Amino acid sequence: MYDPFDPGFQADPYRAYQRLRDDDPVHRHGDPPFWALSRFADVWTAVRDPATFSSAQGLTFYPDEIGTLGLAPTMVMLDPPRHTRLRRLISHGFTPRRISALEGLLREFVRGRLDAMERRSADGEPVDLHRDFSSPLPTFALAHLLGVPAADRARFDPWVSALTTLQDDGFGTGSLEGGAVEAVAEMFAYFGDVVAARRADPADDLISALTRAELDGERLTDWDILGFCFVMVAGGNDTTGNLISHGVALLDGHHAQREKLVADPSLIPNALLEFLRLEGSVQALGRTTTRPVTFHGVEIPAGEKVMMLYGAANRDEREFGETAGTLDITREIPRHLGFATGVHFCIGSHLAKLQARVALEELYSRHPHAGVDLGNAKRVSSPFTRGWIALPATGV
Repeated sequence: MYDPFDPGFQADPYRAYQRLRDDDPVHRHGDPPFWALSRFADVWTAVRDPATFSSAQGLTFYPDEIGTLGLAPTMVMLDPPRHTRLRRLISHGFTPRRISALEGLLREFVRGRLDAMERRSADGEPVDLHRDFSSPLPTFALAHLLGVPAADRARFDPWVSALTTLQDDGFGTGSLEGGAVEAVAEMFAYFGDVVAARRADPADDLISALTRAELDGERLTDWDILGFCFVMVAGGNDTTGNLISHGVALLDGHHAQREKLVADPSLIPNALLEFLRLEGSVQALGRTTTRPVTFHGVEIPAGEKVMMLYGAANRDEREFGETAGTLDITREIPRHLGFATGVHFCIGSHLAKLQARVALEELYSRHPHAGVDLGNAKRVSSPFTRGWIALPATGV
């Protein structure tokens, strides 16, 4: 049965997703009250219709998750036309060229992590693929992009951890304990000072580029830039780390696929889409209906929260055929929902793919049999995301 809070469901949601797709594609959940779409075509259609399925009321089934933090809406919680204009402004600074220029630095960092893992393994110490390899990479990348100096990196890591915890819980009341809100407030204060400093004396970093971005005479406000920092850390940190970890775990369960990828690393970019399809870091996000809408003869009234079950949709046999539930790194994937779609297509997708490609290239070039010990792994407990807390490495 589909219960987003049930630990059994969170450990393996895919049988419940199958039942929803086949028998209850427009599911009504009682407490908390929301609807859930699980078929690929339905989710694809809904996410691409922001006029009907609005992001302005938040992205979970909680009534006001972002207001809980006392923050203004970020880009991901805006609808067109304001969202469109803000995204275009941000894109002027957050360019593919800026991201591509990071490859050498990221590769150097990944090699350093592998060196450290190999030393620990040689000393007989346990090595964790997620904590020691996958997760530190996006934290490093974001800190570099946002211009956090090496001396402040020790402060940055706890902020990222706090914001990730808030995101995994959907900014529900349970995530507000343990100083998480205070940590996020501290992060905003820090980056508020950075924005002010970069406006006065620009540097060669993303925040400086965003302070200079202009479209038809309009510039980004300080809040626009801070909100983007929030989105990048919340949406681009553990999601990317979990993509890498899920990829290694999936390949360890399909050794013939791993051998094919090791023999031909040019398969990695397509394999990343397949990893996201099968084990998406973001399993579900919400929208709010602005008018009554009908799917499969079931009417969803206006003003209702609707969860887009990306994790279910990306395994829909109606879209991906009878092998939808199995790994195929050479699968042709004309469209998928691993990075969402439409106006809210993941703005950091090129950064995530670059990091994951570099990580897997370097890992498998040294350790072609790298795998994981799922029996001693620990998953994140979340109704919205799918990922790891601990994932012991093997073959490293």
